[in-house]
Amino acid sequence: MRILLIHIFLFIFVFQSNAQISDFQHISFEKADEIALKYKDETLHNLPDLVYKLTSELETDAERFRAIFKWVCSSVGNDYKLYNRNKRKRQRFKNDSVRLDQWNTKFQKIVFRRLLKDRTTICTGYAYLVKELANLADIDCEMVHGYARTSTMNIKTLDTPNHSWNAVKLNGKWYLCDPTWASGIPNPETYHFQFDFNSGFFLSDPKIFAVNHHPLDKKWFLLEGEKPSFQAFLDAPIIYGKAYTYFSDHSYPQKLHNEIQKNTNFNFKLELHKEIEKDDVNLIIESSFRERKIYPKQISIQNQSLSIDYKFEFAGFYDVHLYIKDDLISTYTVEVTR
Repeated sequence: MRILLIHIFLFIFVFQSNAQISDFQHISFEKADEIALKYKDETLHNLPDLVYKLTSELETDAERFRAIFKWVCSSVGNDYKLYNRNKRKRQRFKNDSVRLDQWNTKFQKIVFRRLLKDRTTICTGYAYLVKELANLADIDCEMVHGYARTSTMNIKTLDTPNHSWNAVKLNGKWYLCDPTWASGIPNPETYHFQFDFNSGFFLSDPKIFAVNHHPLDKKWFLLEGEKPSFQAFLDAPIIYGKAYTYFSDHSYPQKLHNEIQKNTNFNFKLELHKEIEKDDVNLIIESSFRERKIYPKQISIQNQSLSIDYKFEFAGFYDVHLYIKDDLISTYTVEVTR
């Protein structure tokens, strides 16, 4: 694939499914965001004082948590070099529990030292800081550990947990957030980090969250009924950060790799939480010989559901990228047989 190689990066509960940002449509987070940006240069040396500055002028827990979340995502940089160092060490020691424990202990100190001194961190630091600040504001918030997938990840080596995020309780319901992915985009080659807040990772719908997040403790799926298997998580399409901006669920296809016969429709189905126009939808289809931008003719938007049908007329192998305007949403591979 040539397109977009850099994209990322309690114990008695009453869970209610599909908790998400739409529960708070009546609340404007504008004031919370303004406060977070006003204090974005504050240090981490006095967390109670920081929490007071961020939350004292806000009326609801949802606004207070938004200010905390926005502050973390706008003030703490992603240290991708440190992430890669930890990844290599954990892979190296995965079969040596003693050395792995020693490294984890050492690495925890490194993470908190970097966070305090440089305001840079990795996912564990992001999730820890959100939890601590929220708890200081008397908001229930937990760290969630598990697996996550990005477009640059080799799933063949995804055999140990590699990500952390948060669950927060607001108005008696639990919600999911990913401050690491909400904060911006690291460049895996240069290690440069660009702040670019993605509100889609704030109180995300659990259905789309589960496509590229797999918690170790299944209760943190926040989904009713049978939970997605780890194999389904590994097989899933690649979805990108902008998908969270437009969609609450990715229904079909459920796998990255697909096989169909030629002259057969290939169907996409995603659930919307933001209005789009049919003309905004386009596909970029890559083969060994060429790359084409297609505006599919068979598009349906009904009851907050987007459905797309595209017919492959020639056999071959294709990479298919779904876009809304210029925003990359998801990627699939399609083998078209005769």
